[in-house]
Amino acid sequence: MTDKILERFLKYVKIDTKSNPESETCPSTENQWDLANLLVGELKSIGLADVTIDDNCYIMATLPSNIDKKVPVIGFIAHIDTSPDMSGKDVNPQIIKDYDGSTLNLTNEVQLSPEEFPELLKYKGKTLITTDGTTLLGADDKAGITEIVSAMEYLIQHPEIKHGEIRIGFTPDEEIGRGADKFDVKKFNADFAYTLDGGEIGELEFENFNAAHAKVKIQGRNVHPGTAKDKMLNAMLMAMELNQMLPVNERPEYTEHYEGFYHLIDFQGSVEESFVQYIIRDHDRVKFEAKKNVFIEAISFLNKKYGNERFQLDLKDQYYNMREKVEPVYHIIELAKKAFEKADVNPIIKPIRGGTDGSRLSYMGLPCPNIFAGGHNFHGKYEFVPLESIQKAVEVILNIVEMNE
Repeated sequence: MTDKILERFLKYVKIDTKSNPESETCPSTENQWDLANLLVGELKSIGLADVTIDDNCYIMATLPSNIDKKVPVIGFIAHIDTSPDMSGKDVNPQIIKDYDGSTLNLTNEVQLSPEEFPELLKYKGKTLITTDGTTLLGADDKAGITEIVSAMEYLIQHPEIKHGEIRIGFTPDEEIGRGADKFDVKKFNADFAYTLDGGEIGELEFENFNAAHAKVKIQGRNVHPGTAKDKMLNAMLMAMELNQMLPVNERPEYTEHYEGFYHLIDFQGSVEESFVQYIIRDHDRVKFEAKKNVFIEAISFLNKKYGNERFQLDLKDQYYNMREKVEPVYHIIELAKKAFEKADVNPIIKPIRGGTDGSRLSYMGLPCPNIFAGGHNFHGKYEFVPLESIQKAVEVILNIVEMNE
């Protein structure tokens, strides 16, 4: 089984599926169809039923129940796309067997070292799959896809393992926040589900940020600098003034755990006109609303100072903390914890400092916590995943299915 899991994962990561936030199509990139169509064929070949792919690249399939009694229908979900933060083309995975804890030279300039990434030392003696230092790896979330497909294949090959109906779903464009946009919860028809999209082995998450996105257009006034006194309004400096009004200690680089933040993600400008974007995050809904109010009040103050509504704010909520929707069905967390423990995996329950398809799906009526996929350092050239972590995620899926009552 190990060799087949590795072969499957390597096949998936070599297909470029980077999504594009600037695109208005779904999927946002044509190359996501390459992996999607391959998966449809593979799901059919291993024996799953009701395999479908819609016009927006959403895949669903069923493993029918092999028991007489009725039990809840479980879903497992992962995403096809990889992050636009770094190239996913020509991925060339490196396989390091029996890792000895030393620094890995991915290229002459790029090193994966325990000094910078101490979590490497947790995997001495394991098989690491890394990048070649020039692209991301794509374990986010092709490890999750590998785990789901491998678990389903194992269940089909071992009918002695009794289980209820299982639904699986693969989505496009999760990395750009659109993974749940066109997900048909009614068609999926599961009582609850799990995304396989977490990080290191053991992660079990049912809390995430509340999230908002702020776009600000700043209109300055450009005048020749030789005659600019009392006339010029430098839009870049005005944008910097806005940033200085936000709490310095509430930036991502100064926060952790349940602490929220304001994050400046884009700054474009000239004297005449500037444009900035922020994301606003907090796990606590009350604090989240307060953060948005701080931002709104800063814009209001600056408009009073400079007049003529020179700061134009477009502030929109993106998603909310799934905890509110998962807590009423907390037995699905208890089920996952028991499945972890049966696989000798210690559950690490912590809040996601980000978002997940599971959050939006939970608010769409499908409670959907998140399970580890096993990788580290997602979205960049330092990404790696231990093969044994992928194997353990497969085992956890099998345990959840078998223990579901």
